[in-house]
Amino acid sequence: MDTIIQEKKGLQTDELPLLGTDHIEFYVGNAKQSAHYYQTAFGYELVAYKGLETGSKDLCSYVLQQGKIRLVLTTAMIPNHPVAEHVMKHGDGVKVLALWVDDAAKSYEVALSRGAVSAQAPFTLSDEHGEVKMASICTYGDTIHTFVERKNYSGAFLPGFMKKESLMEVKPIGLKYVDHCVGNVGWGKMNDWVEFYQKVMGFDLLITFDDKDISTEYTALMSKVVSNGNGYVKFPINEPAEGRKKSQIEEYLDFYGSAGVQHIAIATDNILETVAQLRKNGVEFLHVPDNYYDTVLDRVGTIDENLEDLKALNILIDRDDEGYLLQIFTKPVQDRPTVFYEIIQRKGALSFGKGNFKALFEAIEREQELRGTL
Repeated sequence: MDTIIQEKKGLQTDELPLLGTDHIEFYVGNAKQSAHYYQTAFGYELVAYKGLETGSKDLCSYVLQQGKIRLVLTTAMIPNHPVAEHVMKHGDGVKVLALWVDDAAKSYEVALSRGAVSAQAPFTLSDEHGEVKMASICTYGDTIHTFVERKNYSGAFLPGFMKKESLMEVKPIGLKYVDHCVGNVGWGKMNDWVEFYQKVMGFDLLITFDDKDISTEYTALMSKVVSNGNGYVKFPINEPAEGRKKSQIEEYLDFYGSAGVQHIAIATDNILETVAQLRKNGVEFLHVPDNYYDTVLDRVGTIDENLEDLKALNILIDRDDEGYLLQIFTKPVQDRPTVFYEIIQRKGALSFGKGNFKALFEAIEREQELRGTL
């Protein structure tokens, strides 16, 4: 199947408007240590905290920020808590993809009227800085979307959190905003979840990739990308496809224990500087062979960057009708081969690096082989 790019709807038809990604919440085994990692390795600044000192007896959360990106790292302090159970099943992983909206209750009601399942009915949190209204719906696996209405709030993050700053000198590395979040779902479930986003959330189908687009000699997968009306929120959804060996999606599902968020793509305006600093900070990346660069310019044409500089950092290049993009993928950021990150710089391109799929997935297969899971 050829790649399909479909025209988006006009914003005037969007009954569930989204202003962007409010935050991404991870449930983790040790939030204090995870927060230290994201500060030292990725250059996030600590901005807020909730724990024993704020009256929270069962949960502890650290809020990290860089550019427009907010990460919330939450851990349980008692063994029989749902957060602890989530970590036991999945390892460290994304629980909440929170969406910034003007009206949380209306967003929730519209979603439920279209078939969504409630995760939490609308509620309000308030303190001396104002109030935040929130509500949540279920999505794939144990992941939820939380609608966050914060127009009447001026605090550090949410009521119940105290302002808190990093104890060490933190050096931001140029991360700007969430470009897209990718979900892995089980066999034959991709179209169900694409339909969910179309029907419930009012998203448009943006791009389709089949197993001929995303395959190697050994493994394959299929993917569809959905986007909200203004294009601020994009969710590729992946499912396994038949291949000679176990695909990266199957490996993820085995170790995560269900469908879930596979990777988060973060945008930068200077990928050379960002990736150089990430490597200095000890972040590990997938590696594609040097011969990738022998012919890449034949495919993508003229670019602004020096090819040798990109080669030295192992950054991939692709082009579509609107321009080109530069991208690179980390290895999983925990011991289970589940969640990882993509760093992306768009120079006009609106696509997702189709020309790099083969090289990328061969690199993933080499890692799977080392892990004994291919």
